[in-house]
Amino acid sequence: MLDLPRSARLAAWGTGVLTADVPLAAAVAAVLRDDEPHTVRWEGEALPGVRSVPDDVTTLLAGLAECATGSGGSSGGSSGGRLLLALPVPGDPRGLPGPADVNVAALEAGECVVAEVDGHEGRWAFVPEVVEFGSVLEPGAFVSWTAHSAAPRRVPESSSVAESERELRVALSTATQALASLDVARWREEAADRIAAVRDGALVPDAVPPATSPRAMRVLQTAARVLAIVDLATEDDGAAITSLEATSRAVALREVGAVARRALVAAVNAHTEPARP
Repeated sequence: MLDLPRSARLAAWGTGVLTADVPLAAAVAAVLRDDEPHTVRWEGEALPGVRSVPDDVTTLLAGLAECATGSGGSSGGSSGGRLLLALPVPGDPRGLPGPADVNVAALEAGECVVAEVDGHEGRWAFVPEVVEFGSVLEPGAFVSWTAHSAAPRRVPESSSVAESERELRVALSTATQALASLDVARWREEAADRIAAVRDGALVPDAVPPATSPRAMRVLQTAARVLAIVDLATEDDGAAITSLEATSRAVALREVGAVARRALVAAVNAHTEPARP
């Protein structure tokens, strides 16, 4: 099945906790899955008005919710804050929260979550460090989130979900054609199952909260599929082709990967938009 990065799950489920739309325990379970308990380490100031410094995902989400409630935010469904996803890469730094040291950490990780609480000027950026262990059959991971003080919010940079859905249709076609031209299933037997999973798979059930809009779900699933295809197609050059063809295909795949990342960010952060089907 297709899946989302840990930062995407933390942003989607964490926002549900802040708006009182999902239970804390369900959100923590969706973020952690089979990982070892995640830790949280603070580089800057911790959450204001919270009794103790959060040191894991449970106390982090509870602390953000407490912070929102203490500032007059949500305790029953209206917005009290939000967690925003960023998936920056070199050459495409959209969503980086600033300042410079936070941006460097987020770029190295390729993902981060920015927390905003209504009634508070401060923002916090959470950057994951993941150490995987185990096997394909029994995978595991140690995950540590470093919490940084982030710069004030600027004008939103992400596309709307509707715009992303239109762009993804073209990106999916381009990525699929690139994968087909490689014909990896013929010369790499171990890739056949992965290709089938990408082609036929749906998002894992707990990737995002159940109340996620149908349009956002469609965009998330398509974006995850495009990114999985890009990963497969960029592992090597497949059948013999010229260096020019390889370069051209690599450029095309980078472009569709960027479209997919932007779409994924827009769909996870869709709680900042008016609700649409």
